[in-house]
Amino acid sequence: MQFTKTYTLTEATKKLEHYCAYQERCHQEVVQKLKGMRMIPEAIDQIVGHLIKENYLNEERFAKSFTRGKFRVKKWGKNRIVRELKMRDITAFNIKSGLKEIEEAEYLTNLDELSKKRLEQITETNPLKKKKKLADYLLYRGWENHLVYDKINELIR
Repeated sequence: MQFTKTYTLTEATKKLEHYCAYQERCHQEVVQKLKGMRMIPEAIDQIVGHLIKENYLNEERFAKSFTRGKFRVKKWGKNRIVRELKMRDITAFNIKSGLKEIEEAEYLTNLDELSKKRLEQITETNPLKKKKKLADYLLYRGWENHLVYDKINELIR
């Protein structure tokens, strides 16, 4: 017989306060965590309400933090960031707000550095195959089509 811990409303609330204070979370992550703790829907609603009221949970702040992190650390483009935020049920307003965290100049510099670094790693000699490999890589990371193809044509003649 497997024993799973049960939580009182107060214990669960405290646990989720720590969970949200540790790093920014979206509503979906918090609800999943509470379901994993076997909380009933009424308790989940009450705890999420408390976390929002006490400012532990803020989707706009989450969207901004997520955008900054994925852009600066993982070098993701806007398309990938938007796709990932949508998967987390973030509203269009908050997604737009998050994307404002990226400065255009820094965005283009990142694309340039990432393209050049990846190009050095590609061993392909056929220029067409080389272009395709670089394009696939950049598009997967969520960079916009027109930026990707302009950059490839600039780097590979």
